[in-house]
Amino acid sequence: MGWLELLRSPFALDDLAGPPFVADVHTDEEPTSADVVVLRSLAAVTVAVVEDTDRPPSGSAAFDVVVDRAGLDAVTTAAQRSPQAAVVLAQVLRAGETRDPVSGLVAESLAYSTLQGGPEFRAWLASRPIAPPKPATRPPVRVESDGDVRRVVLDRPDVHNAFSAAMRDHLVEALRGALADAGTRVILLGDGPSFSSGGDLTEFGSFRDPASAHVIRTTRSPAWWLATHAERVDAHVHGACVGAGAELSAFCGRVTAAADAWFALPEVAMGLVPGAGGTVSIPRRIGRQRAAWLALTGARIDAARALAWGLVDAVE
Repeated sequence: MGWLELLRSPFALDDLAGPPFVADVHTDEEPTSADVVVLRSLAAVTVAVVEDTDRPPSGSAAFDVVVDRAGLDAVTTAAQRSPQAAVVLAQVLRAGETRDPVSGLVAESLAYSTLQGGPEFRAWLASRPIAPPKPATRPPVRVESDGDVRRVVLDRPDVHNAFSAAMRDHLVEALRGALADAGTRVILLGDGPSFSSGGDLTEFGSFRDPASAHVIRTTRSPAWWLATHAERVDAHVHGACVGAGAELSAFCGRVTAAADAWFALPEVAMGLVPGAGGTVSIPRRIGRQRAAWLALTGARIDAARALAWGLVDAVE
């Protein structure tokens, strides 16, 4: 039985839920609008296997991920390793196509909080040694003024600008202050060897409860400031741009990457989804299916591929 026949079976939404739904999609197969509704409703990651990922058949457009045969194992293995996080990621990305950025950030945070209370994240936390956070010796963000330009610099170089709660709060204050003047432009940078290595792992699991964490994320949100003022913010990134580093920079109106920049979204392997705005910012730059592939596999892409995909606007 072909994949279209499976979708048209009376119990498709039940029978096809759970493990990844993998289909070999050919050029002569065109799903109807009803097929697409079912496909996008499945509680499973949907994977289209095609001959050429650069020129996929139109029938693959509604799937969560498009891969060739060589790339299939990486996606299905990741989806089976963290099945709840993988399905939630797919659902959030599907719904995000019709949401405005601000609504998308709220939906992402709700999904992230749901997974924070789940077994996959608890198992990931339990597998890690507890490391105390490094004491702060200075504010984690600094602002440098040059006429009508404000350089907002992530300033934890000793930990590759790991994105801590304090850095989040200081970044919100820096963006709020810099953007208060309508004539000001902002350049977002990171000091040291990396733009940002992503969330500070020493703080993971330290939230009081998932509901409180959601409220904090939606009231102290650098992503909100960047999404609503994108045309006035440029990002210059280098080194590791992981998790929050990739997610926040992708909101900016222009992203310039150094040749050594690399990008990754590791959250699904932790039992989570991107939580710094990545389910909103990254698909708007590279499309939902490539964003899903990045997040599911946790794969690194270099600056050249990021440029080819549109995740960055220039490499210098």
